[in-house]
Amino acid sequence: MNIALLIILAFLLLSIFLGIRSSKGKDMDLEQWTVGGRGFGAIFVFLLMAGEIYTTFSFLGGSGWAYGKGAPALYVLIYITLSYVLSYWLLPEIWKYAKENKLMSQSDFFVTKYRSPSLGILAALVGVVSMIPVIVVQLKGLGIIVSEASYGAISMSEAVWMGAISLTIYVMISGIHGSVWIAVIKDIMMVAIIGFLGIYLPIHYFGGFQPMFEAVDAAKPGFLKFPDQGLSVSWFISTVILLVFGFYMWPQVFSAVYSARSGKVFRKNAIISPLYTLMLLFVFFVGFTAILKVPGLIGADADLSLLRLSIETFDPWFIGIIGGAGLLTALVPGSMLLMSVATLLAKNVYKEFAPAVSDRHVVRLAKFLVPVIALIAVYFTLNGGETMSALILMGYSLITQLFPSLLFSLKKNNPINKYGAIAGIITGLFIVICITLSSSTIGTLFPSLPQAAKDLNVGIIALAVNFIVMITVSLALRKHAVQLEPKSVNDI
Repeated sequence: MNIALLIILAFLLLSIFLGIRSSKGKDMDLEQWTVGGRGFGAIFVFLLMAGEIYTTFSFLGGSGWAYGKGAPALYVLIYITLSYVLSYWLLPEIWKYAKENKLMSQSDFFVTKYRSPSLGILAALVGVVSMIPVIVVQLKGLGIIVSEASYGAISMSEAVWMGAISLTIYVMISGIHGSVWIAVIKDIMMVAIIGFLGIYLPIHYFGGFQPMFEAVDAAKPGFLKFPDQGLSVSWFISTVILLVFGFYMWPQVFSAVYSARSGKVFRKNAIISPLYTLMLLFVFFVGFTAILKVPGLIGADADLSLLRLSIETFDPWFIGIIGGAGLLTALVPGSMLLMSVATLLAKNVYKEFAPAVSDRHVVRLAKFLVPVIALIAVYFTLNGGETMSALILMGYSLITQLFPSLLFSLKKNNPINKYGAIAGIITGLFIVICITLSSSTIGTLFPSLPQAAKDLNVGIIALAVNFIVMITVSLALRKHAVQLEPKSVNDI
């Protein structure tokens, strides 16, 4: 057993220990398990929200896109930064309403705002379907990291199973508390390692950042510019808009929002977090360095670029540290995702059909569902070939369909009713699913459109249609209801 593998296993055991230790002395009822008793301060909430930035996608997928796509990879940096700007106004409102109504999941928000259990079930199912690809990303990234960093001593499938079992154990025992404890270690390590790799590797191989970019441009002319078609400027803008709207629609993010002690936490985080996001630039620098130093990675293999370059550069003990940090980037968001999916299915789907069951029964069911969901995610992880970025974008296209109805629900006089919200969401989902399954694009569906229109992200088109249907149905039903109202005493 090599030193790298020993270090990785040490990180894994530490994670399981902290996850189990974090629940000591707490009555793990539904509120404690899902939202930590709403008692987390600014630092813990910041780390939970940051768990959505520094995942295996940013660690491997970000460098993989820089390696394989060039300039379009910058969408990651832009959309996350702009999402924090939106959070300054959005999250305090969500937190305030959730606290007043003692909400525990994203679905609860839609149920209470629209007085519609059916909309709550729909929102829960959208969340579940959207989060499965993201759980797959975390397990796939974990498998890549452990397999590569162990120099092949552990296969990818073995690493995926190991990670899924670890996640299952500490999610079932500690819920969100385990995620918080591990997030502290994970973020400290990720900032240090990403910063070091992003600065050291370009200097080590090229003598600096400018020589690195010059070498890449000489080897692949035009690679550092947006292409005229495909991942063009219009694709970039539409994708950034879609992802900004969808960033806080993820159910696990809602859970993190609910866990805060005060609404002021989010405004503080909105000021700091964009600076924190700049660390992703160093991930891109690693990917650009790898273009010339580990050539030949095609398709999904581009996600290997950071680890392959690191293995060629550093001693095994340091690869073990990189692998351990990468392991944590899968465990923190992965645990939040598993817990959120299990909670949605148990509380917002099952309990709607069996309202008499107690919260303790719901908690037991949610914990039972954790290994079931993990098994489903493992199956798709081991039987899929999509790149991490493609999986993330597919999940975003689905989950963002909840944004229009959420946005209108924050108005004092919401013009949208439950029927309009349901119709809009279903229409948007239908468009995304049909186009995704048929592997179509706007260009193939409408070949006569200008190139800029052909390159638009499919999700933004679905979102626009969702918005139109939502408004139309709501206004039509309101007009119909007005026409049916009695106009005088004689009409009664």
